[in-house]
Amino acid sequence: QVQLVESGGGLVQPGGSLRLSCAASGTDFSINRMGWYRQAPGKQRELVAGISVGGNTHLANSVKGRFTVSRDNAKNSVYLQMNSLKPEDTAVYYCNAEIRPGWSTAWYEYWGQGTQVTVSS
Repeated sequence: QVQLVESGGGLVQPGGSLRLSCAASGTDFSINRMGWYRQAPGKQRELVAGISVGGNTHLANSVKGRFTVSRDNAKNSVYLQMNSLKPEDTAVYYCNAEIRPGWSTAWYEYWGQGTQVTVSS
């Protein structure tokens, strides 16, 4: 089975930085696009950043200039570098990946368990 495992969340002061990591574990699978979503209390889940296998990136307007998304295909990992954090960035951040298990010809959406990011003074 394939799983996405996230790490790097925590409590940080406004203006601080955090780096989130997400790695896919398992055997015999392929990964296409990867990304990060977040969900704040009382709000719907929103796309924060996405990155294609070739390295093309997308960032939500609210985080442009502050966040950077990257990936390491050899490690089946995606990262989110978050700088100049604001209280409104507080949310549970979820790793997302489009994965094709070896037993299938179809692609599926996989999700990490979520990691809490809290920006507060």
